[in-house]
Amino acid sequence: MSTTDTAHTAGAARTPTGPLVEIRRVRKSFGAHQVLRDISLEVPEGTVTVLLGPSGSGKSTLLRCINHLETIDGGRIIVDGELIGYRQAGHATHEMTPRQIARQRRGIGMVFQRFNLFPHMTALENITEAPVGIARIPSATAKARARELLDRVGLADFAGHYPSQLSGGQQQRVAIARALAMSPKLMLFDEPTSALDPELVGDVLDVMRELADDGMTMIVVTHEIGFARGVADQVVFMDGGVVVESGTAAAVIDTPQRQRTRNFLESVR
Repeated sequence: MSTTDTAHTAGAARTPTGPLVEIRRVRKSFGAHQVLRDISLEVPEGTVTVLLGPSGSGKSTLLRCINHLETIDGGRIIVDGELIGYRQAGHATHEMTPRQIARQRRGIGMVFQRFNLFPHMTALENITEAPVGIARIPSATAKARARELLDRVGLADFAGHYPSQLSGGQQQRVAIARALAMSPKLMLFDEPTSALDPELVGDVLDVMRELADDGMTMIVVTHEIGFARGVADQVVFMDGGVVVESGTAAAVIDTPQRQRTRNFLESVR
C-alpha cells in the first residue's frame, strides 16, 4: 500500500466543537463567468475538510476567498466569529483596509501549489520572514521556532539551504513550515502535491496527516483520494461552482449519491 493510501481514522484524535469557518451563500464571478454560485459550507474547529472536483469547479477560488485573496460578490465568510475582508456598518458592508485584511490573514495559513518561497532566502529565512517582519517577533525567538518547525517537517538539516538546493517535496514542506510559523488557527492547502513528482508526494501528505492528528483545522483542495478517504472528516464535491454533495469520506467517496460524483471519482482512480 502506498503512502498516499495509508489508512487513518479520520477525526480519531479530534474533538470537533463549533464551526471555525462559516461560508454563507458566497458568490464570485470573473467577468460574465460565475465561478461560485451560492456556496454554503461549515468547517468545525479541529477537523479536515477536503474539496474535490474537476478543474474549473471553483475549489481554488473558494479557498482564495476564505483569506480574501479574491473578493466575493455576495454572501459572507466568517472565520472564528469574524467577518473576513469586510466590516459591517448598519445594513451595509465595506471592504476592510489592506492593513486590517493583513491582520486577519495572520490567523489563516495558506500553502500553494507552486511553493512560492523566496528564492534568495534560505529555508530558515523564508520561515522567519513573516514572524519578524509582520508579527514583530524577536529574531532569536523566530529562528528557534523556525528550527522546531523544520524538524517537525523532517528538514532539520536543511535550514541553510536555498530553494534551488531543495527538491519540490522539500520546498513544499518548507512552505508548510512557513505557514505554521504564524501560529494560524486555520490552514488552507491548494493542491499542495499536484506540482510534485509522484515519489515526493508521500512526504508532504505525511506532514499534513500529522497536522490533522494534532487537531489543526484544515481545508484542502486535492485529487489525492487516498488522503481524503483516510484523513478528511468532511468531503465536499464541487462542480460548476456549486456543492454537488458533501458528507463523510465514506459517504461521498465510497457511496456517492450523485452520478456526477461517481463519474469524477472513476476518472481519478
